[in-house]
Amino acid sequence: MDQLERLQLADLAHLAPELTLVIAAILLSLLDLVMPSRWNRNIIGWLALGGIAISIVFVSLQIVAINPIDEVTNKLTSGEPIQLLSQSFRVDDFGNLFKLLLLTATGLIILMSLGSVKDEEIPHKGEFYYFFLPAVLGAMIMVSSGDLITLFIGLELLSITSYVMVGMRKKNMASNEGAFKYVVLGGVSSAIILYGMSFLYGISGSTNIVDINMAISDNFSEFQPIIYLAFFLLLAGFGFKIAAAPFHTWAPDAYEGAPSPVTAFLAVVSKAAGFAIIFRVLYNVFGLGAILQTDIHSDVFLSVAVLAAIAMIVGNAVALRQKNMKRLLAYSGVANAGYLLVPISSQYGIVHYSNFSEFFFYLIAYLFMNIGMIAVYMMVSQSTKNEEVSAFAGLYYRAPYTAAATVILILSLAGLPVTGGFFGKLYILLGTLQVQKYWLAAILIGTSVISFYYYFGVIRQMFMRSTYNESEFESKVPAQIALWICAGATLALGIFPHIVLGVIESIFSLPYDFFIR
Repeated sequence: MDQLERLQLADLAHLAPELTLVIAAILLSLLDLVMPSRWNRNIIGWLALGGIAISIVFVSLQIVAINPIDEVTNKLTSGEPIQLLSQSFRVDDFGNLFKLLLLTATGLIILMSLGSVKDEEIPHKGEFYYFFLPAVLGAMIMVSSGDLITLFIGLELLSITSYVMVGMRKKNMASNEGAFKYVVLGGVSSAIILYGMSFLYGISGSTNIVDINMAISDNFSEFQPIIYLAFFLLLAGFGFKIAAAPFHTWAPDAYEGAPSPVTAFLAVVSKAAGFAIIFRVLYNVFGLGAILQTDIHSDVFLSVAVLAAIAMIVGNAVALRQKNMKRLLAYSGVANAGYLLVPISSQYGIVHYSNFSEFFFYLIAYLFMNIGMIAVYMMVSQSTKNEEVSAFAGLYYRAPYTAAATVILILSLAGLPVTGGFFGKLYILLGTLQVQKYWLAAILIGTSVISFYYYFGVIRQMFMRSTYNESEFESKVPAQIALWICAGATLALGIFPHIVLGVIESIFSLPYDFFIR
């Protein structure tokens, strides 16, 4: 870009979703300071939930503004995205769809936390609630980034806030250990990402994604080794952020030590933001323009496919041996990172151009089934004082409706009909077969079958254990509401998958919303 654009006052309207979270976080932090200690801090959680809801409204209005309804066909029409600060920040439907997902997930996580977070476990409950706001703000900045600097600012805002939230159980040694490992490895991964970005900047003289693509396309033969090195550094750094094997070693300890709502945040929001930026950067830097004619283009997507295969195999294999429920969900998340990488590795082409809709549909299903399972785990572990899979023993006899919702979520995690997880994996599988990556499709099917063993182990505990903890099952109303929203959405995705897929495809436009020009 020849001239740096300036941010005008009118442009602030385009930043309304992000500014809402900034203002809400500041006001809630001040309210927490002046609020008498005897007052219930759950009010801060409800107000944070209100801030999330307002931000969702603003994002929805942006989608309507960018995609006006055609009066003749009565369907959405794709319009030009809004670009701020020389494309450093983009308001497009790629980012807006992700923002809706991120905000919905954060809202459900805050909802299930209300009344369930104990004072003796987390002394500063006010901070616990409003820390979610800057964290999801960082994720939203990431998904709208068209520049490496904006991307890294969002990444660090998300990461640093997450480090603090993981360690909020101050008196718990597992929480301290998990937070320490997360901080150290997170710092290393950020350094690796910066190192990879520095090579791209050195080649192009710019941090803008479009300029980088043009520079490496024009100078590929001259800088080929450096371009490969930059790609693998970025892949390793982003692989850490999405907890894909072999960059997943932080996840089991961080998931186990963190408060359950924070575990849900790491599993869904942080992971989704990482996937969004992988999608944006890989395709706009290595999958656009003249670089399509070079060797690195095919090598990039082959590398992503190999990483997906490793994550699916390692995640499911190690999950077979887990007894702690959070660690089992952590390795399940590693496997799901592999499933979500599969459509990214399937290149856009004449035969197959639905990568994004396949990917995003499964990400929606992943959101609901994971947050729902962690909500169940939180209720079960607090009732039984047990964090193992065995804590689910006899759940059907103590809380039959909760057990029924749990079965729906587990069936979705396993990828069985009629659930969102089944159709999500089916769409990804069909897309993989279209591009003739049969070896990757075989691994996807094989590892999914392996996952049946440990997922159905939880169902076996709920229904087939005659000896179980007879303590009274305790559950707060907000947590039950969050659980049933997740279970209902999971069923709806399984019954009406074509409707959801159609909405995604009607909003998202490949030339306008994805490829930065």
